[in-house]
Amino acid sequence: MENEKDDKLWKKAEARVGFKKHLTTYILVNIFIWLVWYFTTAPYYDGFPWAAFVTLGWGIGIVTNYIQVYVNDGVDVTEKEYEKLKNRERR
Repeated sequence: MENEKDDKLWKKAEARVGFKKHLTTYILVNIFIWLVWYFTTAPYYDGFPWAAFVTLGWGIGIVTNYIQVYVNDGVDVTEKEYEKLKNRERR
């Protein structure tokens, strides 16, 4: 039982570290992309910045990853529902 808890905590820790690395990469790459856009296109172009497509598209992935790691917290929804039903039956 103790090893099972340790395994779950280890996987949760790995997922959170992975998210932080993903977020850091996202921020650094997007800063670079926006700088490239600014110094090559911005002075000559009046329309929608192409760099926004990268930021928004990848941002959706970041939000999804955040929800998976911090909100759902690795708990299986089916397992949660099973426990809820099991507790009702005991009453």
